[in-house]
Amino acid sequence: MIVAEAKTLEEIFQLVEPFKKILVAGCGGCVTVCMAGGAKEVGLLASAIRLSRRNNQLEVLEQTVLRQCEYEFNRELSSSVSEVEAVLSLACGVGVQSLAEQNPDKPVLPGLNTKFMGLPLEQGVWAERCQGCGECVLDKTFGICPITRCSKSLLNGPCGGSQGGKCEIDPDVPCAWQLIYDKAISLGQVDRLRHIQPVKDWSKSRDGGPRKVVRGDVRLDEIGQ
Repeated sequence: MIVAEAKTLEEIFQLVEPFKKILVAGCGGCVTVCMAGGAKEVGLLASAIRLSRRNNQLEVLEQTVLRQCEYEFNRELSSSVSEVEAVLSLACGVGVQSLAEQNPDKPVLPGLNTKFMGLPLEQGVWAERCQGCGECVLDKTFGICPITRCSKSLLNGPCGGSQGGKCEIDPDVPCAWQLIYDKAISLGQVDRLRHIQPVKDWSKSRDGGPRKVVRGDVRLDEIGQ
């Protein structure tokens, strides 16, 4: 899932300072799971904003949709958006941009910082597991991503800084290639690691510019032909 965290209240107060009436818009998707932008967080933040502006009147509307990353669900916000001067979105960066595209006449402000795609390790702790590099190699590295979990994104083994199974950047961070090697041993497939991986084609990642996926088999205009 996409993991995000709230901006500081000071940052948010500055964002909404020019306005007299705003909508705090939540998202019921990933940011609800990571407890950053769901209905509960919308309510808490809206209350904090009201308190901060009690001597300078500010009207705050609240609404949460299933997913802000889809135009269809954002249409539920249309009535509320039409009433306010600006929208404070508690969605990931995709949700903020979706709302902004649908409402070109209204400022749409980010209330969260989008961090990464990750998984929950325990209550209140999330860890990055994927960068969306566009060319998955998990079949070659036994389900452990060297692009994300190796600090240098190395594809053919650890760097010289790895010591005792730990990454040189932090003794609490496991070396990705130690994890990969240990998994290979447990599966009895260490020989597979002898195959040299070619230089990664980063044009399939962000280095190639904004990406788009087009599925002709599910496009309505294609299905009708």
